[in-house]
Amino acid sequence: MGYRLGVDVGGTFTDVLLVDERTGVSHRAKTASTPADQSEGVLNGIRKVCRDAGIETHEVAHVLHGTTVATNAILQGRGARVGLVTTEGFRQVLQIGRSFVPGGLAGWIIWPKPEPLARLEHTVEIPGRIAADGAVVAPLDEDRARAELRRLGGAGIEALTVSLINSYANDAHERRVAELAAEELPGVPVSLSSRVLPEMREYERTVTTVANSYVQPEVSRYVRNLDRSLSGSGIDAPLSVLRSDGGLTKAAKAAEDPVSLLLSGPAGGVTGAVWFAEQAGFPDFLTFDMGGTSTDVALVLGGRPRIGRETTVGDLTVRATSVDVRTVGAGGGSIAHVPELTRALRVGPQSAGADPGPAAYGAGGTDPTVTDANVVLGYLPTRLAGGEIALDAEAARKAMRSIADAMGLPSVEAAAAGVIDIVNENMLGALRLISVRQGYDPRDFALMSFGGAGPLHANALGRLTGSWPVIVPPSPGVLCAYGDATTCPRDESARTMVRRFSTLDDDELRAALAELAEAAAARLEAEGVPRASQTATYQVDLRYHGQGFEIPVEVDRATVDGELLAGLGAAFDAEHERLFSFLLGNEREVINLRVTVSGPRPQVAWRVLPEGSGDPSAALVRETEVWMDGATTPARIYDRSKLLSGDVVAGPAVVVEMDSTTLVLAGHSATVHPSGSLLIRPLNEEG
Repeated sequence: MGYRLGVDVGGTFTDVLLVDERTGVSHRAKTASTPADQSEGVLNGIRKVCRDAGIETHEVAHVLHGTTVATNAILQGRGARVGLVTTEGFRQVLQIGRSFVPGGLAGWIIWPKPEPLARLEHTVEIPGRIAADGAVVAPLDEDRARAELRRLGGAGIEALTVSLINSYANDAHERRVAELAAEELPGVPVSLSSRVLPEMREYERTVTTVANSYVQPEVSRYVRNLDRSLSGSGIDAPLSVLRSDGGLTKAAKAAEDPVSLLLSGPAGGVTGAVWFAEQAGFPDFLTFDMGGTSTDVALVLGGRPRIGRETTVGDLTVRATSVDVRTVGAGGGSIAHVPELTRALRVGPQSAGADPGPAAYGAGGTDPTVTDANVVLGYLPTRLAGGEIALDAEAARKAMRSIADAMGLPSVEAAAAGVIDIVNENMLGALRLISVRQGYDPRDFALMSFGGAGPLHANALGRLTGSWPVIVPPSPGVLCAYGDATTCPRDESARTMVRRFSTLDDDELRAALAELAEAAAARLEAEGVPRASQTATYQVDLRYHGQGFEIPVEVDRATVDGELLAGLGAAFDAEHERLFSFLLGNEREVINLRVTVSGPRPQVAWRVLPEGSGDPSAALVRETEVWMDGATTPARIYDRSKLLSGDVVAGPAVVVEMDSTTLVLAGHSATVHPSGSLLIRPLNEEG
């Protein structure tokens, strides 16, 4: 056993976590991100954390990496010039899309339609047709294909997507076009829709494959640079990258399939939350990750994050498996403002960002932000990150004064309290999206809070949702890196199989699932994961015959080996009733099959804190005052690194550490769990 190195790259900071697999002892480092070449920031962080831990870089056994390279390429429009090959008659598939316009009835008037990632002038059509059952209706016109590929080469395309109608049923034409492209466009990476997303619905399949092509050169270049830099720094450990579904894949596979990385960053936080919630004994919980610009929330049931079939980044939505994360524009840098027209306080989604940042940072920012409100109320001490960052309390008060004056409030504290109340309500809305709107009662879940700003607001959100306890894990500001370091390898196979139950039997469906499982297992074995340590999970997309949408239904191995169709039908009915409160009498229909194969969880020891007496006095830093419930009240500041297992911190209190700050409200207490997590509950709650 050696050291596992988790690396999470954010827009402002790169978080690095070094975990000793034998003891569970961890070391962490925060370094500035380097947007021009993220690998530089990663290497800076690795050198720093190894130096702090007193080890040599060659002692690192595994490098696990969550990256935003693919995400940033989409958001910043820095992807490749993509050429698209379609079936004759389907050239405008991306322009037509689903004819959906977001917003209200008049949304089409003001909505600026985003330009597709593959422009129309770089889209060509080729004669040849495959039927929905896989039969060849018309042969592929290879001469026309060569001519069109040469035309795309003359236009300077940097990546190529091939998405032909019904290729999910028969990929022969797509494979032949890829062979022709290798001759006509040597060196240009090719993405086939039948490999990236072998499922029906031509628009979703095409836009997902185009997105894969769009980010592929950027991701490939980054992975190569990082791999080369790691080797040059004496790190021979294999590099793995976190997928959007929370699993790991080897760097080479990530470069081939980068569309699976679009939510790599948020997925790391959720998988890290699962790691610590398991230690604390809470399998059902909501996650709440609040950073500087936005807040990400997700739901975990039975120790497994809910997985969605769509990934949205900016204006782009693709069909790629990912942790079902919802995002709201509320973070520590969210700007508070009072519009002239309504005179009603608003918070976000505009953000002060990292430059100039909140007024309290003293870097030239003047807009009042959520961070400034926390400083004014005394919730955020004026020294952060272990004393490395000093906050300007007077600048925060001056910024918040503009809100108090605009609202006619008697004090800056009243204005700051209003800002906190509104941003908390905004985040409550996001939590309701992944709980109440999905048929779950948040009172049946705990609330796991992390991110640099999350623990400051967690207690208040627990009170709003009724989710207890509120769990604040150790090192909440670098939890995404924990997730990178403690998750497992994963691969997935999928296919479309449109069949009504009456035309299908258990054996045929079981054989199709086994074929998919074998394909995913073989790829994972090629990455070094032995078959004996692999486990498979099965998912089938079902609908009532005649419906226009499907519901994914998970089935366990026992159901697959037993009465498969009966088990699927019962599970589908239960999920349909939970979501919509009714059932139909129509026959059920299979649409898509999906199998995910995972490797073993890493054997990382759980760290256990020494037992304390329950009295946290040894961790007391100083007495202070905070503004709470409309008045100034005495409070205490504690150093989290000195708290012991069983210590109970009564509110109002502030618990500080290097990467985050936790607020315990009056009428609540935080108990230190042996794993190091803080469990916040109301004083009147038993247990």
